[in-house]
Amino acid sequence: MTDQEPVLAHEARRISTKQAAELLGVKSETVYAYVSRGQLSSRRSTGGRGSTFDAKEVEALARRNRREPAEGSPAVGTLSVRTRITLIDKDRYYFRGVDATELAARHSYEEVAEWLWTGVLRPDVTFTAPEASVAVARRAVDALPEHTGPTDRLRVAAIAAATADPLRFDLSEQAVLGTARTLIPTLVDALPPKSPDHRDGSSLAHRLWARLSGREPDEASLRALDTALALLVDHDLAASTLAVRVAASARAHAYAAVSAGLGVLEGPLHGAASGLAHRMLLDVLDRGTAAPVVADELRAGRRVPGLGHRLYPGEDPRARVLFGLLEEVPRAAPALAAARDVVDTTARHVPLHANVDLALAVLTASSGMHASAGETIFAVARTAGWIAHVLEEYGEAPLRMRPSGHYVGARPPQPLPEQ
Repeated sequence: MTDQEPVLAHEARRISTKQAAELLGVKSETVYAYVSRGQLSSRRSTGGRGSTFDAKEVEALARRNRREPAEGSPAVGTLSVRTRITLIDKDRYYFRGVDATELAARHSYEEVAEWLWTGVLRPDVTFTAPEASVAVARRAVDALPEHTGPTDRLRVAAIAAATADPLRFDLSEQAVLGTARTLIPTLVDALPPKSPDHRDGSSLAHRLWARLSGREPDEASLRALDTALALLVDHDLAASTLAVRVAASARAHAYAAVSAGLGVLEGPLHGAASGLAHRMLLDVLDRGTAAPVVADELRAGRRVPGLGHRLYPGEDPRARVLFGLLEEVPRAAPALAAARDVVDTTARHVPLHANVDLALAVLTASSGMHASAGETIFAVARTAGWIAHVLEEYGEAPLRMRPSGHYVGARPPQPLPEQ
């Protein structure tokens, strides 16, 4: 027995490259790619041929990378990422296991955001932005052309605020939480007010209202806006949230990750959906009935805005709560009636329920807001959810959100192209 044998007997079990590839369900080349990214450690095998790997380390990476569709998922093979933030199940959704609609109905947007980030409820919490951060962001936004869209303004504000924060590269949990609590109000306060003599209220919803409507808000309208923000704070791995997690996986700082989400949000199939519904409602109000408006949408080959949701076969719970609050807003009555007319008209052929985009359109259309206001509300609300996913992704192995391409082009070697 040599002096080394007792040590070797207590070492972790080591496996070959081939065995590691089989455990991970990848090719041998990908195993070495994991090593180069720092996600696996390797050791040259005895004799210098090939490498060996710690079996437990490989098994842990396999568990992290495993793609398992959730129970009842409609599409086997859909990308799945472990998360403790939001669960969507049977026409309901939950934040950290708590019914999200009940949270939004009882707590402010800021309180719901804190719950999403930390799992701790902080009663009466408010978010305030440093004056220096707001000043930098506001100058950048004011320099944009007048026709600039809302997500462009918010993205520029986020980038400008990042330049004013020398600690943005600190990715510790407390630093990122500090960023979140100042970035969201910075985004709001950087937007130009609709009234020259406006006075900001203490709540984020009040300050956002002043950037979206020139009217003085009543209590019911402010409550509807605040609840809309809380309802929209997160919705699992929507396209923008996935982009945020990819950025966080590459260890981009929180401002950059939020900017990535805003870029995706601008797509017409995501954040801009409520604007289409807003314009449709104004058309219904102008023409007095939904029938010709719905007919025009279908004739143009478009789906009717604000109806149906791929994750909710039944009623969108966010729409249900928001419509209930809008019933308390007197000025919302005409837009509410127009929305019901759209749903009833469409239901003659396709039984689709109203989704949150239609409810948000009722809020914006009845509050004297521009059609793009819903996009702004959505973006501000979702920033809190993106930060929650940033924090969660920072706790995972870096660069794990890097799928392998399935090359289907011409097989090499190909001749050089002729000039």
